[in-house]
Amino acid sequence: MFFAIGLAMCATTVKAQDEVETTISTDLVNQYVWRGQSLGGAALQPTLGVAYKGLSLSAWGSIGVTDPADTKEFDLTLAYTLGKLNIGITDYWFDKNGADPAGRYFKYDAHGTNHVFEANIGYDFGVASLQWFTNIAGNDGINKDGKRAYSSYVEAVVPFKLASVDWTATAGAVPFATDFYNDWTSGFAVTNVALKATKDVRITDSFTVPVFAEVSGNPCTQNAYFVFGLTLIP
Repeated sequence: MFFAIGLAMCATTVKAQDEVETTISTDLVNQYVWRGQSLGGAALQPTLGVAYKGLSLSAWGSIGVTDPADTKEFDLTLAYTLGKLNIGITDYWFDKNGADPAGRYFKYDAHGTNHVFEANIGYDFGVASLQWFTNIAGNDGINKDGKRAYSSYVEAVVPFKLASVDWTATAGAVPFATDFYNDWTSGFAVTNVALKATKDVRITDSFTVPVFAEVSGNPCTQNAYFVFGLTLIP
């Protein structure tokens, strides 16, 4: 998911004289894990984005490659970065598990859509970055009182380098009660602890493929995952 994100780990950047940047890439992963939740098996996850002076518009998707029943996802993110501060709004869409059984993309009814709208704000402190995400509209979860939960997720990421490999350590938590994450969290819950390694594998003198592996666990549901993937760059 996107800002995932993200989220593409590595991308092709085409830079023109007017400073507009275009990003194109796709990840192939053995399973789709997001914020401590398993969302499907092996998947193809493309990214397309444009950026200009800190403002960016990106599209991200996921489609299963081994199980036709896996959920299809299509996300759009509008983001702005000013120095070390970033803000954004993401429109998530899923073909299943929403309020519209038909899975129609252009159905935006307040209580009958498969879209989820999320706002985020974050800051990069250098040694670590911190992001806060909150669902503000669409197919959000409910809290203990049966009302809209404004489901939120907060995540800290620490990047470091070890043995010529790029690493990130991640810790994420759901701060309030909601059934949007992990079926149900009754309050503050740590839902994602992960360690990820990324390295460029040289195929030829002029062509490399970034590969990554991540081990993660969800203390709330007591599940663990091992994700392996590669990034294809046209």
